[in-house]
Amino acid sequence: MAARIGRRTTLALPAAAMLAAPALGQSDQRPSVTVAVQKISNSNLLEMLREQSNVGTRIFFNYAEPLIGTDWTGDMSIRPGLATSWRRPSENVVEMTLRQGVRFHNGDEMTAEDVAFSFGPDRMFGGGSMAGHEPPRDAIAIARRSFPGFERMEIVDRHTVRFINKVPDVTLEGRLSRTTAIIGSQRGFAEAASWTDWARKPIGTGPYRVAEFRPDQVLVLEAHDDYWGGRPPIRRLRFLEVPEVSGRINMLLSGEADFACDIPPDQIATVESNARYEVVGGPILNTRVLTFDKSHPVLANPLVRRAITHSIDRQAIVDALFSGKTRVPPGLQFEFFGETFAEGWSVPKFDLAEARRLLREANYKGEPIPYRLLNNYYTNQTPTAQVMVEGWRAVGLNIQIEMRENWSQITSRETQRGIRDWSQGASFGDPVAQTPPNFGRQGSAWISNEWRNEEFGDLSELLETSTDRPARKAAWRRMLEIAEREDPAWTVLHQNTNFTAKRRDLGWKSSQTFVMDFRNDNWGV
Repeated sequence: MAARIGRRTTLALPAAAMLAAPALGQSDQRPSVTVAVQKISNSNLLEMLREQSNVGTRIFFNYAEPLIGTDWTGDMSIRPGLATSWRRPSENVVEMTLRQGVRFHNGDEMTAEDVAFSFGPDRMFGGGSMAGHEPPRDAIAIARRSFPGFERMEIVDRHTVRFINKVPDVTLEGRLSRTTAIIGSQRGFAEAASWTDWARKPIGTGPYRVAEFRPDQVLVLEAHDDYWGGRPPIRRLRFLEVPEVSGRINMLLSGEADFACDIPPDQIATVESNARYEVVGGPILNTRVLTFDKSHPVLANPLVRRAITHSIDRQAIVDALFSGKTRVPPGLQFEFFGETFAEGWSVPKFDLAEARRLLREANYKGEPIPYRLLNNYYTNQTPTAQVMVEGWRAVGLNIQIEMRENWSQITSRETQRGIRDWSQGASFGDPVAQTPPNFGRQGSAWISNEWRNEEFGDLSELLETSTDRPARKAAWRRMLEIAEREDPAWTVLHQNTNFTAKRRDLGWKSSQTFVMDFRNDNWGV
């Protein structure tokens, strides 16, 4: 695998050289900026209904926007975006006043018709009227779990729309700030040859338009000078795929790139030994987890899964592999969940004696358990797995690493699944942002028969529909008890990190997620 990755890095570098010559007018003095990333897109598409990933989150905000914005570099609170204001006529309706004068990349003005299209059957839910434009099944599934109570979008007038839910939902505003809620051009979609062609070059409202996209190589964005937020500060923005950390750092230090993403903490000193560069970022609102497949004959026994959770020295991983620059969070939750946050909760204790006891009770005889992972898709993913395998071996668990090349292979059911790596991110302050869409009845774990628990499913639905805030808080705590203690669906490893190396003279701020924001208010020289 290492040899293959090395060849990909070699192939990627000439792309930078080929794209180096300016294609826009010489009078434009704005800079051309190159960002070296380990991956551009997992789906080889740019439509966020397919690209629900950390790497897709990094790029999307530059070319597409939702109705409700997020303070990515601040406290993650919601704020006006393509909608300037909103109100609640009822518990299941949000009425939004659209920003006037917003231009899509094709020059069209955004209207309520485009918003209705963006939440309609052709782009999102299926069953539309445009021939050849049916969304893929996985895109429809993502739409349904992102907006499980959606009924319809109602046009009030040219600049007013109502998002109407079938059931009450106290988190509707948060849902409308998600990556899946981006607004696209209805005409641009209709003129694309198919849904997939649209997804390769979506026409949005962001400060940069898609100029070129070569999957596994490069994404080129060019300034959209009619952007409602003002003329973008960068002429051309390139995301160049360089899978190896050393390749990304070398590109930065040689001047071939201005940013290098996904920097492990042990490489920060290397970058900052050169006074021209710095590393920014830190822990983000994303959690690294392991998930369990209950269909595996050994993992069907919750005692074995519980033993696995007690055999992980999470703090040792944080200290040794992340230089103490992150933390073990209080379960799969964040303090910015506010009133729903489960106070006093903690991950399973590192306790080898308890793990051995559970394995004896389970009558575990050393049967092999597969553990699928990618090669450092997440920062320090492979060394983290190696540390955990040693802990598991110490209690007699026969967990075997199986390296895979992509996410399709990770989730494939052609062979017996067991344990896999994943991460869970929260883009707004409620557990609904991450847990029910992944582990509830419409979640990917449930649909793929990876993990199901009927009580958990009922509680997920309560969390998504109840307006009784104490009841929601109680439901969330019980969900944690089920999924992290009694019948483990996942086990938390550590809060994810996002370290970005950059030129020190660029006044750019990192966000609380993987989002990279290159708007005027987050850029300076």
